[in-house]
Amino acid sequence: MTAAKIGIVTVSDRASRGEYEDISGHAIINTLKEYLTSSWQPVYQVIPDEQDQIEATLKKMIDEQGCCLVVTTGGTGPAKRDVTPEATEAVCDRMMPGFGELMRAESLKFVPTAILSRQTAGLRGSSLIVNLPGKPKSIRECLDAVFPAIPYCIDLMEGPFLECDEQVIKPFRPKAK
Repeated sequence: MTAAKIGIVTVSDRASRGEYEDISGHAIINTLKEYLTSSWQPVYQVIPDEQDQIEATLKKMIDEQGCCLVVTTGGTGPAKRDVTPEATEAVCDRMMPGFGELMRAESLKFVPTAILSRQTAGLRGSSLIVNLPGKPKSIRECLDAVFPAIPYCIDLMEGPFLECDEQVIKPFRPKAK
């Protein structure tokens, strides 16, 4: 069985210049290592807050590198340089607004500024792109909320079957009739 490829993209001007270590991207990788029991391979990249580079990276990870899931971190706030949602929307065939709605609802349990977040998700071909916030604590909270739906979404798009450690995260898959 071939390992599923999962893209992890950190969008940060400072991290892309090497001004600090990328803890956000590593938080995603570590969380996925806890969740997934099936074989998977991270495809990891740190890029600046430039819409054209974000779009090109998302396209390359899906169209050329074969990622069934791409998870981004950073660039989802209201600052002028925060353009990850716009880049995601530009490359997606269809948007999945429920992901962003759930992530904001979950984050509001912890911080009132969650309403400033613009996380979103969408489908490109047979792959799912999910935008996460930039703080590791928020990344985990948001992934804990939305990840139960991700394996089934990938199933519906005829992607690889993602198996999870159900003691850590329980994916939802409807029972066949």
